[in-house]
Amino acid sequence: MNTGTYRLGIDLGGTKIEGVVLDGSGKELFRKRVPTDSHRGYEAIVESIRNLYDDLAAAVSNRPHTFGIGTPGAISLKTGLLKNSNTVCMIGKPLKKDLERVLGRPVAIQNDANCFAEAEAMLGAGRGKDLVFGVIIGTGCGGGIVYKGEVFTGINSIAGEWGHMSMDPAGPVCYCGTRGCVETYISGGGFEKRYAERYGEHRKAGQIVEAARTGDPKAAAMMELYYEWFGRCMANLINVLDPDIIVLGGGMSKTDEIYTRGVRAVAERVFSDSLETPIVRHQLGDSAGVLGAAMIGI
Repeated sequence: MNTGTYRLGIDLGGTKIEGVVLDGSGKELFRKRVPTDSHRGYEAIVESIRNLYDDLAAAVSNRPHTFGIGTPGAISLKTGLLKNSNTVCMIGKPLKKDLERVLGRPVAIQNDANCFAEAEAMLGAGRGKDLVFGVIIGTGCGGGIVYKGEVFTGINSIAGEWGHMSMDPAGPVCYCGTRGCVETYISGGGFEKRYAERYGEHRKAGQIVEAARTGDPKAAAMMELYYEWFGRCMANLINVLDPDIIVLGGGMSKTDEIYTRGVRAVAERVFSDSLETPIVRHQLGDSAGVLGAAMIGI
């Protein structure tokens, strides 16, 4: 981390846009949130980002600073347009170009999961580790790779997209067009769909977790499957990347049993005689995205 300048970051979420200012040592100086209001369209979101950036810069009297943004999706290297965003009005838009035009400065943009991974690697649960894999298991499944403090994005800007590894080519159809993606099994939304398919009723993922703890046979059976799926996909990830640590975030990461039963399922499937990779809960909570955005800035 550059200790000689301020770092400004914005996390562009589906419901809120959050900004933060860090000093050169990573200490938080200022934070502000505004609604995304995606129903107002792409141009309104760009305007909201510009206004929030102005507030962040004013908080440090416009002294020299870096600036980064975390957003769902990624900038396509082929077209320069935003792809894979769950804020649909932004898909296919020249976000980086438009922001640099309205702000009059260079802007670093990273996938929000990469920002999560960067923040946890530098300030959270992954501190002191060379190779950190940050995993988000929420409505969907995302991930980011950080090596020696730097986000690794890959030649296609998709490094860390473990949620779209196919676990079963005959499995459920994923929105990406592939069948049996990890996301269709162990994300909160995917898990709820698998439960509904199996039992013909809808329950929230958190309700299934709680019901299993009280001995509900349907929920308990589904949780057994969940830990098996988690073990399989995490073991595959470790077999390929062999990270120093895996940091979990997102709603499903709050399930305490993932760190016992889930980790045992990983150990049973990893291509090694022991599992040395710690699989741990995040430390920075909802702040990880915006902190990571500030840290990837230019």
